[in-house]
Amino acid sequence: MNKNRIMIRVGLPLVFIVNLFILLHLTPNLALRTYVFFNTLHPISAVTTGIIDDKWHNNEDKIEFKKEHAKAYTLTKPPKSQNVEMRNYIVKKVGFLYFADYLGYY
Repeated sequence: MNKNRIMIRVGLPLVFIVNLFILLHLTPNLALRTYVFFNTLHPISAVTTGIIDDKWHNNEDKIEFKKEHAKAYTLTKPPKSQNVEMRNYIVKKVGFLYFADYLGYY
């Protein structure tokens, strides 16, 4: 009986965390909002900003992005860090999940 209780105490939270991670990375928008929320520590910007395609980066780096299964996005109300607007991000597809990273401020 003790072994079952330990499995439930450890297993259920682990299943919850894994499912939450998968849910937050199912679409490019969710992956980008998750990145802004946790990595840049700007939760308000993560929720309120709009997300649009970054046409300039997508055209300039078309070949490289195609190899990496990636696409560039721009935030309409970007967070600021040390007086720099963190506007441009790249979202890469890995399997069925998407992962975001900061692209730069060109």
